[in-house]
Amino acid sequence: MTEANGAAAAPQPAAQVKMQVLGQFVRDLSFENAVAQRGMQGGDVQPDTQVAVSLDARKRSTDNQFEVITKFRVTSKNKANDETLFVVELDYGGIFHIEGVPEEQMHPFLLIECPRMLFPYVRRIISDVTRDGGFPPLNIDTVDFLALYRAELARRAEEQKTDKPVS
Repeated sequence: MTEANGAAAAPQPAAQVKMQVLGQFVRDLSFENAVAQRGMQGGDVQPDTQVAVSLDARKRSTDNQFEVITKFRVTSKNKANDETLFVVELDYGGIFHIEGVPEEQMHPFLLIECPRMLFPYVRRIISDVTRDGGFPPLNIDTVDFLALYRAELARRAEEQKTDKPVS
């Protein structure tokens, strides 16, 4: 299409995604030092650490604002006798101002990109808490939030298949 002066009309640029972290907070934090509670038995300690992650997001009452909560449960057990060494539970949240993300892409954006922004702070808190609790600082591995999101979608799809009534 040409304009009156003969120049071609420029294509409209795609909407620019804008994301701003407005705030971060610890919603809940607990650390249980099971070793201190029962007394340390001498012997071989071979820690086996498991990390469970869950995510939650919701729209806030203010336009373009969302709250994302990352929930981490870290359990460390002794491989030698399967006794719990410590348990850390952390619910860490962020408040985000997001513009330019299409509605159909908002859900994955909130549960992938926002947790990626929060993760370095979560790692630091868990490291500090385990160190302050008398253990070596635990630097948890980077979480692949995209893989976590895809796994949750697959789990829900499978759940819907099994919930269908048989005709």
